[in-house]
Amino acid sequence: MMGKEEEIARIARRLDKMVTKKSAEGAMDLLRELKAMPVTLHLLQSTRVGMSVNALRKQSSDEEVIALAKSLIKSWKKLLDASDAKAREQRRAGPPPTSSSKEAPEAKDPSRKRPELPRVPSAPRITTFPPVPVTCDAVRNKCREMLTAALQTDHDHMAVGADCEGLSAQIEECIFRDVGNTDMKYKNRVRSRISNLKDAKNPDLRRNVLCGVITPQQIAVMTSEEMASDELKEIRKAMTKEAIREHQMARTGGTQTDLFTCGRCRRKNCTYTQVQTRSSDEPMTTFVVCNECGNRWKFCCAPALRREMQVSDRVRSIAKDVALACKTSETVPRPA
Repeated sequence: MMGKEEEIARIARRLDKMVTKKSAEGAMDLLRELKAMPVTLHLLQSTRVGMSVNALRKQSSDEEVIALAKSLIKSWKKLLDASDAKAREQRRAGPPPTSSSKEAPEAKDPSRKRPELPRVPSAPRITTFPPVPVTCDAVRNKCREMLTAALQTDHDHMAVGADCEGLSAQIEECIFRDVGNTDMKYKNRVRSRISNLKDAKNPDLRRNVLCGVITPQQIAVMTSEEMASDELKEIRKAMTKEAIREHQMARTGGTQTDLFTCGRCRRKNCTYTQVQTRSSDEPMTTFVVCNECGNRWKFCCAPALRREMQVSDRVRSIAKDVALACKTSETVPRPA
């Protein structure tokens, strides 16, 4: 017989397939199965079924599916809240007394009790996250609150079972250690983390941080390019390729002309290249570079302007040939 964890993992995989295929057929039966199961926080964290249910809730248009998914997530959130409250109580109470402190009252000499007391706080504390230094700095505490709110966006933390307060404190601590103070650089760093974690178009970043795929040390120093969504990375890559192509086209050849006025230096010494970047029945794209200041621009060349440019080029070519012919005739010695 299949164990409870394996059964929940199986349901999570089936829900993930439904989300991928964008088909919620049979989702109600699976959600009812989950509703009937006694789910613990350990099972939520090991199977990550909460993320699967939350993804189905976002995608589905069936009101019954959405309502049941919300009900499940709400009930699981209570488990997480209870666990967080218990962890906070344990942190306030401190570690359990050591064996030496238990044996102290049984000792015959009462004077030996006092030396044992200072050793109790130095005992290692077991928590969900490594201990983070507490700060009394108002700016740092406010940043931790905002990072916590960003991590709680869209309730993904409920599905994962993550301690957002402890995680945000770790992230802020790493940022502070890297920057060294709370000046503008620190604030900009925190602001960029919050913006990217709350980005609705980039939920994978937040989920990876909550699941531990991206550590607090990594998210604290990541650049905007590294935190961007896969879609935005592809767009930037395509734009970079286009910019390189335009730069190469303007440099490798082209026709010199005085038909264009540079918007930067107002000179007319330019070189242009025409390329059919779209379909054949649409205007060609003209790439122009100023030979004086290096300014570049592009536009779609209308047929009338294209003909004018071609005529101008032909006239200029003829004039050049005539001038060359006249110069040659002047240098040829006349017969005596």
